[in-house]
Amino acid sequence: MARELGEQLLGLAQKEQDPTLRMEAYRAVGRTSFFLGEFGAAQAHLEQSLTLYDAQRHHSHVFLYGIEEPGIFGFSYVALVLWHLGYPDQALQKNEAALTLAQELSHPFSLATARVFAALCHQFRRERLLTQEWAEAGLILAREHGISLGLGVGAVLQGWALVEQGQVEEGISQVRQGLATHQAIGAGIFHSYFLALLAEAYGKAGQAEEALVALAEALTVVDKTGERFYEAELYRLKGELTLQQSSVQSLASRVSEAEGCFLKAIDIARKQQAKSLELRAVMSLARLWQQQGKQQEAHTMLSEIYRWFTEGFDTKDLQEAQALLDELA
Repeated sequence: MARELGEQLLGLAQKEQDPTLRMEAYRAVGRTSFFLGEFGAAQAHLEQSLTLYDAQRHHSHVFLYGIEEPGIFGFSYVALVLWHLGYPDQALQKNEAALTLAQELSHPFSLATARVFAALCHQFRRERLLTQEWAEAGLILAREHGISLGLGVGAVLQGWALVEQGQVEEGISQVRQGLATHQAIGAGIFHSYFLALLAEAYGKAGQAEEALVALAEALTVVDKTGERFYEAELYRLKGELTLQQSSVQSLASRVSEAEGCFLKAIDIARKQQAKSLELRAVMSLARLWQQQGKQQEAHTMLSEIYRWFTEGFDTKDLQEAQALLDELA
């Protein structure tokens, strides 16, 4: 529904031949495309919007278009898109551009949002300390100015960082609190992603059944809303957690189900051009195949996706992929 409205908006803006209206329309369609998991379209629209953006002329849009400054939100979203497309370093550069603009504007909502998006970007890169640092910076402003959206998102990301640092119970509590805040204000966006982070946290706590319940809820959200930007990761996590389960299912049955989940995750990621999520799913499948003695098949598949990357080699995902390739060689 949002995409349909966005495309109507773009049509009207192009008819008027007004670059400012086109900038806003491209941003609206680009952001919606991101949530739909249409990353190529999202990048094209968001970058078109940023081409038309002029900081001096467009800062006033913060008061005209629902308190959003187009440059800050444009750079923030294109950063998330670029990470999914397999460009983690370029994502970080766009994120830093959003933070710089937000500091210059001195608008609390925009600054809090830019900080929370910085935390999102670092979470995708799996950088726990920077995720925590930016989540806390966003929470400080959100509390000070009563920005409920920032409170919810910031708490979820802070909770994930705590889990990664070994404070699992405290982290799970924080993620749940953030989810509750997010739902209380009726904010639907990012909901499937937050449930994935909750499932990941439950998995770290050895609570596979609770984790799978959270993932089932996340997949229901995907089907209901069309929010598909993290869909591949949902299936990958489902596969990992199925292997962790100590249920009545036989080991062979769990292995078969997990393999199916990993293959589905890879298929979704490829259709979406989501190289970063494809890499994670291929690593999960490669580890499973390694245990089954399929070393050569695992190495071939993993090396193919690993060789595609041209940047981000200092990120945890790519470092783990290199280490796994060395094991499989």
